[in-house]
Amino acid sequence: MVADRTRRVEISGIRRMFESAPPNSINLGLGEPDFDPPREVVEALCHSVQNGGNHYGPSAGLSALRERIATRYAGRDPKTVRENVIVTASGSEALMTVALTLYDPGDEVLVPNPGFVLYGPHARLAGAVPVPYPLIERRKFQPDLDALEHLVTPKTRAIVVNSPSNPTGSMFPESTVEKIVEFADRHHLTIVSDEVYEEIVYDGKFSSFWGRNDRTIIVNSFSKTFAVTGWRLGFLVASKPLAVELNKIHYHIMACPPTPAQVAILAGFEAGDAATRAMVREFRGRRTLVDRLLKSMPGVRVVPPAGAFYVFPKLDWGETATDSAHALLKRGVITTPGDAFGSLGAGHLRLSFAASREKLRTGLEIVREYAEQRGAA
Repeated sequence: MVADRTRRVEISGIRRMFESAPPNSINLGLGEPDFDPPREVVEALCHSVQNGGNHYGPSAGLSALRERIATRYAGRDPKTVRENVIVTASGSEALMTVALTLYDPGDEVLVPNPGFVLYGPHARLAGAVPVPYPLIERRKFQPDLDALEHLVTPKTRAIVVNSPSNPTGSMFPESTVEKIVEFADRHHLTIVSDEVYEEIVYDGKFSSFWGRNDRTIIVNSFSKTFAVTGWRLGFLVASKPLAVELNKIHYHIMACPPTPAQVAILAGFEAGDAATRAMVREFRGRRTLVDRLLKSMPGVRVVPPAGAFYVFPKLDWGETATDSAHALLKRGVITTPGDAFGSLGAGHLRLSFAASREKLRTGLEIVREYAEQRGAA
């Protein structure tokens, strides 16, 4: 009774763990900041709702917000203007819009392994074939350019990149960004760069893919930086001709992004980034806490994350990470097995430290007790 494309995708492993959790579980699974949005953002949303801002807007988003986003990206490419920007209903919708705009049936798309759970399914829903490229612990989850070269075929259409990474927390240095751009140019590939976590950085400096060629699409979101995951608002940045095509598909998915949320996000831009910087300072402290606690556990190896708010430890507990995740779930801690993000995530758990320090200590104590039991088994 359902289309074949529906049979070819599965429910996200992240959601599966979250929705099967016992009541009052400690949530180290979902990537959701435990902060409230900045006061100015909340007040602007309420004011918009109470003063007539409840109607359709332009398909590509409110002009003022698009211009504000373009101004931000003009620092990376001075030619960036409003027409390069499309406001979307979340980064997820932006990724689906890109897939349906770019990929034809039979195309191949290079996707990170491990990588965010939507990249592969979106390619398949568009009729394309996701081709995983390896991000391994030994290389600190950095891409191997030689491996990429061996994966390219005449059917390869695009490469999806994500820095800082969900699930690993790794971040590309400038030299890696330059090499990937050279690689994409050489093979005439479009770069789809998921930069949702660009402002949540602890080590080094974030390097965007924008402004380096005419075949790059930036996917971004306000969910993390403004702590508004439930509002579902993101955006795309692309060359003007490509933005026109993206906006066609975007319109047919959802007509236009929500008006009050756009007004509120614009107010957030105008208020400055003090709230985001404070949030990142707290995440940095939590990262230090989580790194220290995990490294003290038996059978656990950790590559400290450079950005985002995830850690991706490798487990040596004599069982699969899926078994470990389910065992921890029964003990009241939600985690995500690494193979939810691709085959090379096997043996890893993704833990989110977007939770209070108290919950992190309590949850990781349960993880420690289980690690010690497995070590004694």
